[in-house]
Amino acid sequence: MKGYGRFEGYNYQMLRRDLISGLIVAVVAIPLGMAFAIASGVKPQFGIYTTIVAGILISLLGGSKFQIGGPTGAFIPILFAIVMQYGYEDLLIAGMMGGILLVLMGILKLGVLIKYIPRPVTIGFTSGIAVIIFSGQISNFLGLTNLERHEAFVSNMKEIVLHVSTANVWTMITALISLGVILVMPKLSARIPGSLVGLIVSAIVAALLFRGEVATIGSTYGNIPSTLPSLQLPQLSIDKIIGLLPSAFVIAMLGGIESLLSAVVADGMTGSRHNSNKELIGQGIANMVTPLFGGIPATGAIARTATNIKNGAASPMSGVVHGIVVLLILILFAPLASAIPLASMAPILMVVAWNMSERKHFAEILKTKTSDSVVLVITFLLTVFTDLTTAVEIGLIMAVLLFVKRMSDTLGVAKVLPDPSLKHEKVKSYMVSEGHDCPQLSIYSIDGPLFFGVASTFEHSIMDSLQEHHRMLLLRMARVPFMDSTGEANLAHIVKHVTHAGGIVLISGIQHQPRAFMKKTGLDVEIGHDHFFEHTGEAINYALKKLDYNKCVGCQHFAFRECTALSSPAQKAE
Repeated sequence: MKGYGRFEGYNYQMLRRDLISGLIVAVVAIPLGMAFAIASGVKPQFGIYTTIVAGILISLLGGSKFQIGGPTGAFIPILFAIVMQYGYEDLLIAGMMGGILLVLMGILKLGVLIKYIPRPVTIGFTSGIAVIIFSGQISNFLGLTNLERHEAFVSNMKEIVLHVSTANVWTMITALISLGVILVMPKLSARIPGSLVGLIVSAIVAALLFRGEVATIGSTYGNIPSTLPSLQLPQLSIDKIIGLLPSAFVIAMLGGIESLLSAVVADGMTGSRHNSNKELIGQGIANMVTPLFGGIPATGAIARTATNIKNGAASPMSGVVHGIVVLLILILFAPLASAIPLASMAPILMVVAWNMSERKHFAEILKTKTSDSVVLVITFLLTVFTDLTTAVEIGLIMAVLLFVKRMSDTLGVAKVLPDPSLKHEKVKSYMVSEGHDCPQLSIYSIDGPLFFGVASTFEHSIMDSLQEHHRMLLLRMARVPFMDSTGEANLAHIVKHVTHAGGIVLISGIQHQPRAFMKKTGLDVEIGHDHFFEHTGEAINYALKKLDYNKCVGCQHFAFRECTALSSPAQKAE
């Protein structure tokens, strides 16, 4: 088999490796797919449909060679909230909308931007999601009955407390068997998925010893069909689309973050390089198609992708094989899946939650006791006690505001003069004092970007110390890498103030972006093309020729080496 790109040089040996890894990943994916679906508030078969359809499409169309796609824990809170508020049908619409947004993000080449989401925000909501997943399985672990499911975390915790007396001993034994096997299996064999073994062993024990005493998938949700559902188009309306847009945005953001993180992990394990924008497009198409078959939103799954690589995957074909194997298992063994106890699946999700909790990184950021710690805690608390949409939005807003604050703190505006004792008479701020400062020429060094967060500070720093009788203002802008429209407006205000008083503005060492921006607005014309200099020394020499020499006579400041001659009475006679 010869191909191109990710399938270039494909041969029988590679196919054999893909068949083995795809089979193993499929076995791992089935219990996870059902568990994630149940935790999201929908029937378990919808998780299997997602594993099949999204798994195949993400592998074929994505930008990562080894990515395995499907339902993941990160989506649980947002999907559950949508189901509770709007229902399953609208969840499918939100998933499709999220897919469209992902495709647009890929087309607009925004894949690189997702990695700039601040770490405290991602760790905050990931840890919050872990708490929600873990706490959501307590009732299934204990076998509590007659609980009413709520969207709010606190309400769900109250339900558990109120119904703790309905705990089922047989259910707890089943759950403990499953949990024990899951924890022990990695020590016995790293290749055999502990979640699957725990599920099978506990299900067999429950079927043989506690038949009828433990709730199963079939008794709770009905039997799992042995076929994929027929293709169905959702009922769309403008009101639905507008109402579901915030949820779709979070689905797209989470899907993008999770899939690209997974792709980065795969790159680190294999030495390959993924195409982030193509990955977003592939994820988007998968999420647009999967709801047509009743599937829930999907993304790249880090654990399953790592399992795929560790078992020798050679190409995206392993992901296709994984989807086909899950389909075959659905067709052949759906009745057996219906007999799986919910208590057998609860520990699987609890372990998933524990592994994704980012507890070590959470503690590390807390120890710093900085603004990052505040963003982390607030994002975490909002995720747990409100909803994921609010947490992500407010977390990002706080991170942006704190970034602006930090950037404003880095801006340096210093009045300077040449130091004759230094080579090339470099200008320094310590040379300026009350008795040593030129009355006609003010020189300022600007250090940092001039953007909306600092522009006002920049203007006030200069205007507050600028005297009306100053004939010239020299701005050293070699360390200004960037200027936006707000920074340009404040600089323009300074220029107008100086020129209106009969003075001139000189600029030295300006970088390409600020100069290009001035050309677009016309500010460079207002300043004067001949008032731009490459070096500060050139600008000072020009300024000294423009001084009012009458004012220099008798001046005792001696700010420049030329001042000794210029201040003598003989200078006036000349």
